[in-house]
Amino acid sequence: MNLNLKEKVIIVTGSGQGIGAAIAEALALENAIPIVVSRNDSENQLVIEKIMAVGGMAYSVEAELTNPEECKKAVMIVAERYGRIDGLVNNAGVNDGVGLENGNYETFMASLSSNVAPYYSMAHYTLPFLKKTKGPILNITSKVATTGQGGTSGYAAANGGRNALTREWAVELLQYGIRVNAIAVAECWTPMYEKWLNTKPNPDEILAEIKKNIPLGNRLTTCEEIANMATFLMSSRSSHTTGQIIYIDGGYVHLDRAILK
Repeated sequence: MNLNLKEKVIIVTGSGQGIGAAIAEALALENAIPIVVSRNDSENQLVIEKIMAVGGMAYSVEAELTNPEECKKAVMIVAERYGRIDGLVNNAGVNDGVGLENGNYETFMASLSSNVAPYYSMAHYTLPFLKKTKGPILNITSKVATTGQGGTSGYAAANGGRNALTREWAVELLQYGIRVNAIAVAECWTPMYEKWLNTKPNPDEILAEIKKNIPLGNRLTTCEEIANMATFLMSSRSSHTTGQIIYIDGGYVHLDRAILK
């Protein structure tokens, strides 16, 4: 299926590794031009090299997205280079474990600053360009906003905010023909997930237990599976889809746990 993404300039934040990198690579395979944005330029360049090795096009922008001025700078670099922006994927963030008992006001606000404020800043600064191209916005969110997790108030609140902004922006931007959707991620194998797992004394046992609770295939979601849906949602093939929060999770969040017995 032709997704009509040829030479579409699409910013993907937090794309130096993990889900963001997979989204950039999937977009490039559809002949889009993903803009790889993260604070680590060396990681960005590895993603660029991988894309170029298969004949794709991409560009890297190093930016600290917790700083709104850096968000603005990143957007303007892209706009000046390409003269257009055709879409935005908000993905940057981290489950920082700021809980109710082990955190405080300052760490909670810092978590929101890291995990939801950059979504707003990037959408705000790309909007003038997206209005011209009717380019879509995609927010990557987490099941934590729906299920809770315990010990991560900041990240849960940030993802609740991401979900709310998805619906809010879908309404606000209807007048411009801009679609806004979200993908909610549950248990997905990423470098950060692996790093977290390796902090545990029994990572293999924990991973086996997690897999048992994922109905479809008893396995974790792959970054590529998230990226495939992301690419579809950024394309004109999803032209009448907006305001949706789509769970790519093997049924983890919504299927009846009775089926696991």
